[in-house]
Amino acid sequence: MKKTSKVSKKQLAVIDELFSGELDEQAVLDKYGVSRTVYYRWLADESFAEQFDRHIAAAYRQSAALLARYATLAAAKLVQLTESSSPETARKACLDIISMPNLSSSKAEKSIDNRQSQIENQPSLSPETASKILAVLAKESNDENQQ
Repeated sequence: MKKTSKVSKKQLAVIDELFSGELDEQAVLDKYGVSRTVYYRWLADESFAEQFDRHIAAAYRQSAALLARYATLAAAKLVQLTESSSPETARKACLDIISMPNLSSSKAEKSIDNRQSQIENQPSLSPETASKILAVLAKESNDENQQ
């Protein structure tokens, strides 16, 4: 196992700047006077890579928290849109609701990797079931328009 050094203040500053989102990668390297070769060497360093990965994990956690915070609002808005006077808007809202993953509190307690793989592997409605639901909604909408 290769022994690695600690991450320097300059390396930490570069990582922080990369994740601030204000500058692109090359602009950050230029700002700190780091050549592409040195940067690639840093990326090969275990300590630097671990610190970089921690920043990535933190960014995903922040994204997941933001999505979770607004999931209820988004779901409520979709439900409201099913009552839209525009049939196309209502239809799209229904499709979005049908395709939403079934999120449970137990998933929220698992690691980010587990959550990601579980969301990707969620069972979805069969095309036949989705078709039946849409047919019922279309008939219901048609009946309302005729009244």
